[in-house]
Parts: sequence; C-alpha cells; structure tokens
Amino acid sequence: MALQTDAFEVLEEIYQERNLLRYAAKQKISLYEDDVWIVYRGVVQIQTFHYSGDESILGMLGPMMPFSRAFSDLDSYDVQALTEVDLLRLSWRDIQKSPALAMEMNQLLTRRLQQTEILLSILNKNQIEERLMRFLAFLAREFGKESPEGIRIDIRLTHQQIATIVGTTRVTVTKILGAFKKSSLLGKGNSRYLCVNRDVLTLS
Repeated sequence: MALQTDAFEVLEEIYQERNLLRYAAKQKISLYEDDVWIVYRGVVQIQTFHYSGDESILGMLGPMMPFSRAFSDLDSYDVQALTEVDLLRLSWRDIQKSPALAMEMNQLLTRRLQQTEILLSILNKNQIEERLMRFLAFLAREFGKESPEGIRIDIRLTHQQIATIVGTTRVTVTKILGAFKKSSLLGKGNSRYLCVNRDVLTLS
C-alpha cells in the first residue's frame, strides 16, 4: 500500500536515530497522555472493559496504524500485543514540529476511522454467521497472507476473543467455524491459524 510506504519513509527519515520498542504477544502496553504509538511490525488490540466485567474490542491495528490514550474519552482503554510487535513511541510535540509527519498522521488516523466503521458495520448485521464471515474477511484483508490453502490470517485468536468481537458466545463461534470448514469457506491448513477461502474477500 502506497500510504504505508510513504509513512515508513517519513518516519525512518525523521526518527532513524530512535530505537523501536519490542513487546511480546499478550503483553500489555502502558499508555501516557502525551504518547503517540505507531505499529511498525505485528498487531495490537485495543479494548475497553465495562463495569459488568465484559469487554469490547475497539480496534486491531497492524503496521503503520497509530494509537494513543488521547484518542479516547473512555475510562478504560487498554492496549495489548496480539503478536510480537515493534512499536515507535512519539509525542504530540514531535508530530507538531514536523509538517511531513503531521500530514502522514492525518492519513493514518483516517485509516483508523475507516477500520472502526468496518467493525461497526459488522456488528450491525443481524445474522451471527454473516457477522463472523465478514469479520474473517476483514482479518484476511488487513492481516492475511497468501498460502496454498487460501488467505492465512497470521493472528492467533481464541474462539472467545472472536466471540467478544462479533457479539456472541464461544460455543456459537466454534460451531459456526466448524460449519465454515465443512463448506470450504475455511481451509483446514495449520490448526494454529485460520485460513480463509479467497472468495470471502469479495464481501464488502
């Protein structure tokens, strides 16, 4: 994607002296008000926890996607690494001092908004099967890689995590994914990762 390439070039030119921060999968990322983080490699998940103890997934961010505590007014705003990740930590002052970086940040935030709209549209579907299929299509487009079995999603999500995102139960997700495999919408592939039939990518 050209946008990602341009952003990488701008960041590497301006902040080539800075070290990337590495986090292991499932590790929580501490946030501070003046921080702006940009994912260089891997995937992070943003979530919020309600008073009931339930959680909601607010986003799943891959390379060249920004996040910051300042982006949200929610009391609970947690970020954790879904995979091993490399992150670049900036401040708002860094961004304000660089017109080129500020311009790229606007475009990256536009991508974040578009992703949020996609996730909201998935939740608005009435049928659980359609929600789940569209979520798999979203994962395949955002994080998928070509493989002989189809589009392999290189993120290990539990059935409970998927259920939380699409608004159903773990048992229901397990049942529907089993049906998708029987109908060849999901490839068998490596049991550690989901592998989606390429036809799924045609879902809007």
